[in-house]
Amino acid sequence: MDFSWFDFVVLPILIMLARIVDVSLDTIRVIMVTKGYRTAAPIIGFFQSLIWLIAITRVMEHLGNPVAYIGYAMGFGLGTYVGMVLEGKLALGYELLRVITKADASDLIDMMRNEGYRVTSVEGKGQEGEVGILFIVVKRSLIEDAINIVKKFNPNAFYTIEDMRFVSNYQRLSAKTKNHRFGGNR
Repeated sequence: MDFSWFDFVVLPILIMLARIVDVSLDTIRVIMVTKGYRTAAPIIGFFQSLIWLIAITRVMEHLGNPVAYIGYAMGFGLGTYVGMVLEGKLALGYELLRVITKADASDLIDMMRNEGYRVTSVEGKGQEGEVGILFIVVKRSLIEDAINIVKKFNPNAFYTIEDMRFVSNYQRLSAKTKNHRFGGNR
């Protein structure tokens, strides 16, 4: 059997790279669909499927080459990882930060609002008595900043983070909030 550098080295690497791009795009496309990005998701889907077709065609043309299978599978695994990393860096969309605190939350509320976050607060009753409940809509890329503010003012606060698909009323935001915290319209 003749060893062919192209068939056993170059081709599997090209297939792997195509799958990395394809699967990464697919991950981003799925996120965009769930976040309501109706224009970008189909465009990404077009390129993702085109790249997949090119990769699978090369594998099918070289069915006798098990190294091509390995490149295909390795590309899928690495593409999943790369897609997750990219999605984390893009941090698309918004999250609802719900904070429950036993202590007086007025300083925390003031600080959050001074930093440009929109805060809604209500009083409630917990298992151990009166609590303050804060609802804060946060751009996903800024969630760590918001959590750090909460921890600074109330390290014992209980909080949850909930993914949000859509946030309305951008036009009501102040210029500081719109530019700094929400980044304008999608």
